[in-house]
Amino acid sequence: LFLLISTNKTYAWEQRKLGEVGTTYTGLSGKTKEDFGHGNGQFITYMNVFSNAVASSEMVEPVEIDDRQNKVVAGDVLFTTSSETPEEVGMSSVWLENSKNTYLNSFCFGYRPIIPFDPYYLAFMLRSSLMRKKITFLAQGISRYNISKNKMMDIEIPVPIMSEQHQIGEYFRNLDYLITLHQRKYDALKTMKKTLLSKMFPKDGEDVPEIRFKGFTDAWEQRKLGEEVQIVMGQSPKGENYTDNPKDYILVQGNADMKDGKVFPRVWTTQVTKQAYKGDIILSVRAPVGDIGKTDYDVVIGRGVAAVKGNEFFYQLLGKLKQDGYWTKSSTGSTFDSINSNEIKNAKVTIPDIKEQLLIGDYFQGIDNLITLHQRRSSRIIK
Repeated sequence: LFLLISTNKTYAWEQRKLGEVGTTYTGLSGKTKEDFGHGNGQFITYMNVFSNAVASSEMVEPVEIDDRQNKVVAGDVLFTTSSETPEEVGMSSVWLENSKNTYLNSFCFGYRPIIPFDPYYLAFMLRSSLMRKKITFLAQGISRYNISKNKMMDIEIPVPIMSEQHQIGEYFRNLDYLITLHQRKYDALKTMKKTLLSKMFPKDGEDVPEIRFKGFTDAWEQRKLGEEVQIVMGQSPKGENYTDNPKDYILVQGNADMKDGKVFPRVWTTQVTKQAYKGDIILSVRAPVGDIGKTDYDVVIGRGVAAVKGNEFFYQLLGKLKQDGYWTKSSTGSTFDSINSNEIKNAKVTIPDIKEQLLIGDYFQGIDNLITLHQRRSSRIIK
């Protein structure tokens, strides 16, 4: 990082305690439920502080103006005071808006620098892994974790000269923009796919989709899923056959081993029970039921999943069933939802001829590839 943004001159960075270079103030106090939801003032929500290095001007809620309360001004840093895990305590966010009558929620505290800081440097420095480790170390609690405002003020922060702060702040601001850009494209593509799945597959009780490729007019036919594809139910290996050696057989046990349509196993086994092969569709059969993923290699499948041996069209069809809540409606189980072999094989599906299947499969695969592309680009920037 230093090589990317350094100038010809080098200056030593100072280490300053937060309490030496700023003061704290409390969030809203003495309020009741009736004070919120109306008024000409606004308060910054907890989730706004928790979620954003730079606070969003949109994640605010109305409140009555109260001159007895501390007001937030541009350049202030906001910290959360409690969370369910120590790693999420003391999350910071910088407020950059020049807005009037803005307050802070009661589950956070404010910090106002008394020396000049580049606000973007401050925002990203306080969220750096180095600072997060320092803050997490101060977390106290058992079922819920809190952080002392006074102890926070003893934390030392690195303070370079202002020109270097500005360069660092701009560098990470641009990275943050790229991450947001790819995330927005990712979200937009996911939304588009959801809409197209509802329009390019027939609705319940119908045999023709709302949108289809040119040249296809035949009605789709209703079938049972087990009549069209081979389904293999998983079977878990015995306890003593589990291992953490990646040289052994890869074991897929449930939806926790799947993410964004891909299979990411966490454990291995020395025993081969039921298998799925490269290109098979993995379907979770225990809560949450209906999650799907494609495996890029041969795997052993445990009791929590089934292997569906079908083309890309059937992968998208299974995604549509999940989207429509089909499996949840047909699942059984007293302690958790599950679907058995018969429920999967007897699932009623509507399918076109093979030519239309292949076109639909290829089309949605192209969308999935774009979704994966923007997800990977966002992840690479973050890393």
